[in-house]
Amino acid sequence: MNSKGLLIIISGYSGTGKGTVVKRLLEKYDERYVLSISATTREPRDGEIDGREYFFKSKEEFEEMIANEELIEHACYVDNYYGTPKSYVEDRLNEGRNVILEIEIQGALNVKELFPDSVLIFLLPPSVEELEKRLRSRGTETDELVNARLARAVVESESVYNYDYIVINDDIEECVDTINGIIPVEKLRVSHQRSFIKKIEDDLKAYKA
Repeated sequence: MNSKGLLIIISGYSGTGKGTVVKRLLEKYDERYVLSISATTREPRDGEIDGREYFFKSKEEFEEMIANEELIEHACYVDNYYGTPKSYVEDRLNEGRNVILEIEIQGALNVKELFPDSVLIFLLPPSVEELEKRLRSRGTETDELVNARLARAVVESESVYNYDYIVINDDIEECVDTINGIIPVEKLRVSHQRSFIKKIEDDLKAYKA
C-alpha cells in the first residue's frame, strides 16, 4: 500500500477554534501528524527558533523563493511575507507523515490545485450563536470587529462547498478524533493507491491465459 503521507488543509471561520483543534490534534496524535512550517520575512520574537516556529527569511530571499516557485502559497500581511515552502511539505509527505496546513479559504483552494490529493477540512461551529459567543469571549474583540468577522463568515460560507469534509467543533476531543478518523479512510481512496493497484495488476498478468 502507498505509505506516502497526506496533506491536510484545515480552515474555518474566525472563532471556530482552528488553532486549538490543530494544537490538540498534534498533542494527541503526534506520531501521525506534523504541522507545516511557514517562511516569513518578519523578525523572530523572543523564544522563536528558525526552523521550529518559522523559517525566517530576508525579503530578498523570500522574493527569490517566489520567483523560483518554491512556495505552495504566499501572502503579504502588514509589510511582511508569509508562505508555505514546497520542499518542506513534500519531504514530510515522502517520509509518510501527514502534514497539517492551517490556512484561509483562498489559500486552501490554491493549494488544492497544486496538490489535488490534499484533503480539505472545514471546521464549523455548532451554531452561529455559539460562534458569536466564542468571538466575544476572547475579550479582545470590539462589537465592530465581531460584526465584521461574522459578516466575513457570510462571504466565506459560499466556499465551504469546495471542501471535502466538514467537522463540527462542538466538543474539542470529539472534533479531534473525527478528523483523525477521516485520514485512514481517505488513504484508501483509489486516487491515493494507484501505484499499489498497478503493481497488483502487473503481477496478475503472469496468470493471464
